[in-house]
Amino acid sequence: MTNTNANKPDVAAFFDKDSNTFSYVVKDPASSSCAIVDSVLDFDYASGGTSHQGADEIIAYVTAHKLTVEWLIETHVHADHLSAAPYIQNKVGGKIGIGEHITTVQETFAKVFNEGADFLHDGTQFDYLFKDGEQFKIGQMQCTALHTPGHTPACFTHVLGDAVFVGDTLFMPDAGTARADFPGGDAGILFDSVQRILALPEDNRIFMCHDYCPNGRELEYETTVKAQRELNIHVKQGMSKDTFVALRETRDKTLAMPRLILPSLQINMRAGHMPEPEDNGLSYLKIPLNAFK
Repeated sequence: MTNTNANKPDVAAFFDKDSNTFSYVVKDPASSSCAIVDSVLDFDYASGGTSHQGADEIIAYVTAHKLTVEWLIETHVHADHLSAAPYIQNKVGGKIGIGEHITTVQETFAKVFNEGADFLHDGTQFDYLFKDGEQFKIGQMQCTALHTPGHTPACFTHVLGDAVFVGDTLFMPDAGTARADFPGGDAGILFDSVQRILALPEDNRIFMCHDYCPNGRELEYETTVKAQRELNIHVKQGMSKDTFVALRETRDKTLAMPRLILPSLQINMRAGHMPEPEDNGLSYLKIPLNAFK
C-alpha cells in the first residue's frame, strides 16, 4: 500500500530533554487544521514549580504557521511528565482527548492517592473520550483511534493519516517496547497490542513518545511499521508471545519507578489540571509512602 499526500501529514517534533519526551504538532496536508500529541509541562520537582517553555514553543509554532488546533491528544496517562494540554488549550484552543479506559486508571489511582468524593472517575475532566476503532478527522484527514493496552489499561495508538503515534507502547527498534509492570499493565496484553500496530501498512510512519539513545546513538523519534516488524529487539517477526512475556517481565523487575511518576499521575488523570487549591490558594500533590514497592 502506497501512501498519498492526502494522508501524509506534516509532523513537527518537539523534545523535552528533562523527561526524554517527544511532543508533536500533526498538520492535515489539505488544510490548516492540526492536532497536538502528548504535550509537556515543565516541572521542577525540588521546588514544586511549573513553567511553560516547552508548551510555549509549540504555541509559537502553531501561531507562526497559522494553524487551527482541533485536538490535544493524550496517548495515555503518562507517568514521566506532566501534561501541558490545558495551558495550550487556553492559548490556542482544541479539544483534550484520551482513550475511554481513562476511567480504569482514574479508579486505580484515586485509591492510591486517596482522592475524595469530589474526584470523579468518569473521564469528564477530558473533553472527549476515544473509543476503540473510532474514526475521526483532523481537517480533511482521516484518523483512527486504536486501544493498545498493556503498558497501561488506557493506552491508545492514534493513526493520523499515515502517521502512527504509539505513546509508550513501542520504542525505536533498538530499544524494544514499554514496561508492563505499572498497576493494570500486562506483558501478554502488551504483546497483543503491538501485533495490532504491526498489522498496519508497512510504510506507515511510527512516531515515538520517548527515546533513550541506547548504546549512545543519536536521538531518534521516527521509524516505520516495516522497520519494527523486521528489527524491533522485543517483537520482531519470529518472537513468540511466551518468549516476549518472559523477557519483558524479567526486564521490568530491574526497572526503577519513573522520577516524576507521583506528580505525573495526579495531574494527568485530571487531564493536566492541578488539584483544587486549598484555603491558602495553593494546590498540593500527595506523596504516598511505599505505594509502589
